[in-house]
Amino acid sequence: YPCQGPRRIFMNGLSIRELCCLFCCPPCPSRIAAKLAFLPPEPTYSMLPDPEATALHLTERAEFQYTQRELDMTDVFLTRSSRGNRVGCMYIRCAPNARFTVLFSHGNAVDLGQMSSFYIGLGTRINCNIFSYDYSGYGVSTGKPSEKNLYADIDAAWHALRSRYGISPENIILYGQSIGTVPTVDLASRFECAAVVLHSPLTSGMRVAFPDTKKTYCFDAFPKCVTHTHYTLECFI
Repeated sequence: YPCQGPRRIFMNGLSIRELCCLFCCPPCPSRIAAKLAFLPPEPTYSMLPDPEATALHLTERAEFQYTQRELDMTDVFLTRSSRGNRVGCMYIRCAPNARFTVLFSHGNAVDLGQMSSFYIGLGTRINCNIFSYDYSGYGVSTGKPSEKNLYADIDAAWHALRSRYGISPENIILYGQSIGTVPTVDLASRFECAAVVLHSPLTSGMRVAFPDTKKTYCFDAFPKCVTHTHYTLECFI
């Protein structure tokens, strides 16, 4: 391509100057990942104290499509991750006699409020209960979005699901969508579960920026998406 001066287009429509800003300010994989991957929306829900249990309050931007009856089936609470952040969690009893519970890790530009209607519809359709959580910096979860926090957040969600509701690993299906496939793959590499579903899974950070990259470098972001590829359970992509 012909040179366009100092702003010559280099990769995916980005100029050399923009690439330098992205990868060199600072040159840290987790910071690069945060700039590329995390787009937390303005929170669409809050958790209100109630005499019996924490109540879920949704804003108009959550675009909730159901009635108060379905909202009453939803438990919300806060747990804490190993990195010290509060993690907002949601458990929806879609099917009273459900055998499986789906631990759902959502995409990079939504929070639990925006996903609540989808969760109810999904759980009702597949006859499963749904458990989900917000990443650090999303919804009511504290801290900042980062790769390390993703792993700590899903770990906290997993232990909350098991301890609070007594769900056995063989009855938990891990479901990751987009950025949510990153913590899902990590958790699946460490714990037994019923199955894994990867919806629009990510490649590593370098492979997103440079599609022809073949080697996994030590400074790459999200390398576990590439290195954790072997499972002894069912994995659907």
